[in-house]
Order: sequence, then structure tokens, then C-alpha cells
Amino acid sequence: MMNCILADIQWAQVGIVVGIFAAIAVVLTVCILLVAKFCKVNADEKVEKILSNLAGANCGGCGCSGCAGFAEKLAKGEAQLGECHVTALSGKQNIADILGVPLDDATPTVSVCKCHGGENAADAFQYSGAIDCTEQAKLNGGAKACKYGCLGDGNCVRACPEEAICLKDRCADVNPDRCTSCGACIKACPKNLFGRIPADAKVYVACSSHDKGKTVMDVCKYGCIACGKCAKTCPSGAITMVDNLPVIDYGKCIKCGKCAEACPRGTILTRY
Repeated sequence: MMNCILADIQWAQVGIVVGIFAAIAVVLTVCILLVAKFCKVNADEKVEKILSNLAGANCGGCGCSGCAGFAEKLAKGEAQLGECHVTALSGKQNIADILGVPLDDATPTVSVCKCHGGENAADAFQYSGAIDCTEQAKLNGGAKACKYGCLGDGNCVRACPEEAICLKDRCADVNPDRCTSCGACIKACPKNLFGRIPADAKVYVACSSHDKGKTVMDVCKYGCIACGKCAKTCPSGAITMVDNLPVIDYGKCIKCGKCAEACPRGTILTRY
């Protein structure tokens, strides 16, 4: 019976049908590959051009695991060029041209630690635990009597990809010649003590305490007591007192250094 069934099959017609389906499959496969290839090349070329103009530091300061990830986000419009503080101005301009967007203010910056306490600041208790600022901060804010002060366990030192930070007298200190302003230290510090200032700035405020004078004097040798002498001395009006701390407008600062000279506590430091 099986022989009869096989004999009745129109093998020529079956072959034609199979051939048609095979041809359609081949054509669709080729079309899909061509579309994928051309779309992928266009996307990859844009990402590659952006990536070639990034610094290549792979520091993670932009929030991505590396420059390749940041380049992909820029190409998709999911990131802002200003989030990268490492790439040179010329590279940023090239990327802005590739993206077809204007280049925002790209003034070079460096990171500074807004604390100068360390061994010159009193301890509230003796800390014994993991050498980690974040873990120490979980214990009543950390061992320092100043609740704003550097805890000195070096999370920033370990996070810095350029080895630009060291602990000096148990307080973080940034080497501006090595700093690329990637922002790794900013993310690593549980006390939010790091900030960016213009790379050519002469002075910065090395204190983050918002307490009043008497309270500050009781816990730190260098803490700001909000006397306002720096603001009164500044010839360009670049300093204002905000919540017991001087705030420097670097757009007005003429780099005379008089504020640092006037500060009775050594809270305003000079960088060169």
C-alpha cells in the first residue's frame, strides 16, 4: 500500500514547492542580513568616532563602566557630554560636531577635598572596624567630632584611577597635576567632601562645616568660623557667606590670594 501512495505523489510538483520556499527563505535571509549590516555599520561608525575622541581613561566618572559605554549613550542621546570631565576640550568639540549639538561650557576642572581637618580635628570616639569610610560613617556618622569632616579611611584614595589622592595627616589631599576630574572621588566619599573647581583656580575653601564659630573651634583647628574676613577682604566681590561658609564665584575671582591671607584659621587654601 505504501508503494501505491508513493507512486501517486507528484514529485515534480513537490520539488517545485520546496524550491519556491527555499528561494523565499534565501531571499529573506539575505535581505535581513543586508539591512542589519547597513544599520549596524552606521551606528557603529558614529560610536567609534565618538570613542576615538574620548580620553580613554575608563574611569567610570560618567556613570558608565568605561568610555565605550559612554560613547554608546552619547550616540543614542542618553548621556550629556558634560558628564565627562576627563576628555580634552578639542576632543569634546569634535564629539559635539559629530552629535550635531553645541558644546556647553567645558572649562577644565580639578577635584578638591573640602576639608582640612584630619589629625587637626578632634575625634568623638575611637573607631575600630573596617578601614572604609562608608562603613565608619554608618556608626553615628563616623569617629570625627565634626560631623562634616574627612574620616581618613581612604575610600577616595582607592577609588582614584590616577593615584592623584593621598592621605595627609589623616585627611584626603588631591594632587592637581595628576587629577583628571573624573569624579570617582566624589562618588566614593560618604561625606560629600569632594567638589570640582576650575583647573586654574588659585584658592578653594577647605571646609564643609555649617556649624557656628564656637562649635567649630571646639572640634577643629582649621575649620571655618564664619568670621567673613575673606568676603570683606576680596577686592572683586567674589566671595559671599552662605550658611556659615564662604562661597567663591570663580568667574569673579582675580586670583589675588588675599582671601587666603586674611583667613585667621587657614581654611582657604592656595593651590600654587
